[in-house]
Amino acid sequence: MDIVQRCFESARARPGRIVLPEGHDPRIVAAARQLADENLAIPILLGKSDRIAATAREADIALTDIDSFDPAQSDRLETYAAQYRAGRALKESIARRMVKKPLFFGGMMVACGDADTMVAGVANATATVIQAGVLTVGYAPGIETASSFFLMLVPTPDGSAERSFIFADCAVNVQPAAEQLADIAIASAASAARLLEDTPRTAMLSFSTRGSASHADVEKVTTALQIVQARNPDLLIDGEFQADAAIVPAVAAKKVPGDSPVAGQANVLVFPDLDAGNIAYKLTQYLAGAKAIGPFLQGFAQPISDLSRGASIDDIVATSAICLAQTGRDGVAK
Repeated sequence: MDIVQRCFESARARPGRIVLPEGHDPRIVAAARQLADENLAIPILLGKSDRIAATAREADIALTDIDSFDPAQSDRLETYAAQYRAGRALKESIARRMVKKPLFFGGMMVACGDADTMVAGVANATATVIQAGVLTVGYAPGIETASSFFLMLVPTPDGSAERSFIFADCAVNVQPAAEQLADIAIASAASAARLLEDTPRTAMLSFSTRGSASHADVEKVTTALQIVQARNPDLLIDGEFQADAAIVPAVAAKKVPGDSPVAGQANVLVFPDLDAGNIAYKLTQYLAGAKAIGPFLQGFAQPISDLSRGASIDDIVATSAICLAQTGRDGVAK
């Protein structure tokens, strides 16, 4: 059973409440129907009630047993607006106007425990989904950077079981500073702890291995490593490593002297910038025949995720199941 199948089984064993703020999109309505029919989740559609109903009718989809409502008409609006104002110098009218927006209303449902996760993005830009998540759900303790990861399932040369990796950040942060890179590493290890069966072993990647080259870009990676080790000394993390030293034991034996809990056996790969991460996941996907699942957002207090504008119904269902599988389990972020 691969990771995706395990996530589906986990979701079925404990169907969670998933809020889908883009209830006017027929793909979202169809995905909600599938999530409910397959007992994967308890879907909640947000949007204007007449538009949701019209979308379902045009797609010939029954809304039986699927909750849907308009945030502007919800009896939870005032409660969420008050919660949104807490700790902020906002007028009540402004808070109410913000929370009426489906993305923000959905985020407040997660923040207040009325939903387990939120999945959006087919009708909203990634930056908009992240902004709503930051302002409602908020960051995980100690994290100040939203980032993303891909779940990579890589075939092995001998045809045995696929190897599972977390690749980060491949979709959000273009040129992260050392402090941001440290956040990405900690959040990625937490994501791995929730999804992978193996202990997270995080490699900070570079074009240098343990000082084999000198450059400001290498110093950024080593500084990020030091920050992570100071913040979370129990995390299995090491670097800076070239990619082969991180994942190939024979190469690690030559390039990394001494004992390392990560060299040659990393399953979490943290790239120094978006160029490296985005290129690496696409090359791995198309040249190695790997499955690239994601991107998923990370670094938030509760799992939420972004979708591609071109996401299919199956993509939405799979993303929802994987997000739900990350709820209610302890990660390693501190």
